Amino acid sequence: MKPFLIQQLERYALRLTELDFLLSREDIMADMTQFLKLSREHAEVSAVASRFARFQQRSADLAAAQAMLGDEDLREMAEEEVTSASAELQTLEAELQRMLLPKDPDDARPAFVEIRAGTGGDESALFAGDLLRMYTRYAESQGWKCEIVSESVSELGGYKEVVVRIEGEQVYGALKFESGGHRVQRVPATETQGRIHTSACTVAVLAEPDEAEAIKINPSDLRIDTYRASGAGGQHINKTDSAVRITHLPTGIVAECQDGRSQHSNKAQALKVLTARIQEKDRAERAAKDAAERKSLIGSGDRSDRIRTYNFPQGRLTDHRINLTLYKLLSIMEGDLQDVVHALQSYEAAEQLAALEIGAA
Repeated sequence: MKPFLIQQLERYALRLTELDFLLSREDIMADMTQFLKLSREHAEVSAVASRFARFQQRSADLAAAQAMLGDEDLREMAEEEVTSASAELQTLEAELQRMLLPKDPDDARPAFVEIRAGTGGDESALFAGDLLRMYTRYAESQGWKCEIVSESVSELGGYKEVVVRIEGEQVYGALKFESGGHRVQRVPATETQGRIHTSACTVAVLAEPDEAEAIKINPSDLRIDTYRASGAGGQHINKTDSAVRITHLPTGIVAECQDGRSQHSNKAQALKVLTARIQEKDRAERAAKDAAERKSLIGSGDRSDRIRTYNFPQGRLTDHRINLTLYKLLSIMEGDLQDVVHALQSYEAAEQLAALEIGAA
């Protein structure tokens, strides 16, 4: 294991000793807020420290086994221990590296996925529908729940714009790298001469704010409009002004919701989307600054960037940020996104580890 990682892990061991002492003090136990804060830190630190203790033990076992290799009577047993300890140390090192990486507190949050048709007219709207299907199928495979928040349906059955809320375990952490421009190359259903067209959609993935930690929006900064919802929903949805559009006047950011049956529920959901968009704007600005400093290729969430190409004639998906190419496009469009998600997460982890090494130097 690299020396800078050993140094980081030794700090965890020292911090665990400090926390054990602090949590034994009567004044700390009397302050419930402080006690709970330190208890949460203790749980996180002890998880790392215990794995590091195991790593140290197995390192000592490996050294002892290697020292016995010269003894003919003990060689066979020593070789077995060398193999066993080496394999476990490799696993432990990978685990410890992941545990040391900075954690995004939003990774565990639900997310809003916004898909907008771009260049390409009707074909772009149809592709937006395909992307929605891809994400909802992937969500189903992960056991997540999906809920359409707002939609603007195109004449051919696709979407000019659609927003879906996805709830489940580690949703934002899995989908946050989907933000950006998605380009498709294929023969459209409307094409009579078999020519390949190129069109595009933009995707934005927003972490749903934690109500306790969400930014506070001044009500006087909001303009709230109600209107009659369009699309499916039965007689009630078409006869009342239940749809809600909220505009944040200082930034011009707009959110709307028409999926609910009441104006009250639509207003609450639209406000969540609006808050998420404002927070994502702040996040994107910070990420762009960080990216400029460390030349990061992913994570900016800039929808103007072309991040991926879906080439149907060749059955190929290419993610341009990490030079990933997969020849399984049809299964990906049916929701088999796991290889893409894992590749992007692994790339981010490698970048974070490199940043840790530079910071420790």
